[in-house]
Amino acid sequence: MNKKELAEEIAGRMSVPVTTVLHFMDTMIEVVGDTVSRKESVLLQNFGHFSPWEQSEREGRNPRTGLSCTIPKRVSVKFKPGKGLLKKINKRICTEK
Repeated sequence: MNKKELAEEIAGRMSVPVTTVLHFMDTMIEVVGDTVSRKESVLLQNFGHFSPWEQSEREGRNPRTGLSCTIPKRVSVKFKPGKGLLKKINKRICTEK
C-alpha cells in the first residue's frame, strides 16, 4: 500500500476528503521528522515508537568500483511497533490460517 492508497482508505473510513487526509499525513510526517531531527523520540500509544539513532562514521565500499570510502556519521530513525499494533497484526495472521 502506498501513501495515496492509505489516504484513500482512511478517507473512506472517516468520510472526509482524500485531500484532507493527505494534508494531515504530510503534516504528521513533517512533525515527526522535525522532532526526530532534534534527537527526540515520538511515541504513539498502540502504534509505535520513532527514535533517533546515531550511526557512527564507518568504512564502506562502492559496489560498482570496489573503491573504499568513508561514510560520514548521521542520524537515522528506528521504529519499534507498539503492543497494540503487534497484537492486531498477530491476531490477523492467526485468523488467516
